[in-house]
Amino acid sequence: MIDVLVVDDDARVVDVNAAYVAKVPGFQVVGKAYSAAEAVARIEELDVDLVLLDHYLPDETGLSVARTVRERGHQIDVIMVTAARDVATVQAAMRHGALQYLVKPFSFAGLRDRLEAYAALRRTLEGGGEAEQAEVDRIFGALSATPAPELPKGHSPTTADLVRKAMMSAEGPLSAQELADRTGISRQTAQRYLKLLERTGRVRLSLKYGDTGRPEHRYAWVASH
Repeated sequence: MIDVLVVDDDARVVDVNAAYVAKVPGFQVVGKAYSAAEAVARIEELDVDLVLLDHYLPDETGLSVARTVRERGHQIDVIMVTAARDVATVQAAMRHGALQYLVKPFSFAGLRDRLEAYAALRRTLEGGGEAEQAEVDRIFGALSATPAPELPKGHSPTTADLVRKAMMSAEGPLSAQELADRTGISRQTAQRYLKLLERTGRVRLSLKYGDTGRPEHRYAWVASH
């Protein structure tokens, strides 16, 4: 499980965000904080992997929290969840190591996509060792929480989400059959959804030539869209 600390000066927002986190498989809320000082204290006492961090806190800013915990040597990840929209704050968040920046108000789907992208990043990094360019692209691509495309008639949102997750977490390009094996859908269905993702720029098609005449179609998740 990925342990999450939720930080916001509004108790109602904290509860809503915590409820959102609890709905995403693989995540659990281990603490809540309502000020910068309380956030730092929670990080000191809890084993936290990820902080959902508001910028506007009553005593200090969220960025000051990120800076403080980095200075104290805590290896935690941060997703900014805030109403701050100015470019200077966004830029400062990037420089302080924020992995994502989610502007209020947002939907459950918006937060879910970013949490799933974060989980995909962690899975990609678990192997360790040295990385070739393709591996580096996957690491940075895992941070791209791209919303699902608007579906044409006859396509299921549930199936589209299943395919999207499988492609994001794949270690390399997949064929339609490999995607079908991973998700439990038919090869024909996998091919149909891969074609949709290709048309919308979410996956890239490549051809793998073998001993037989026809090349194999393989699809890879695009790092950014």
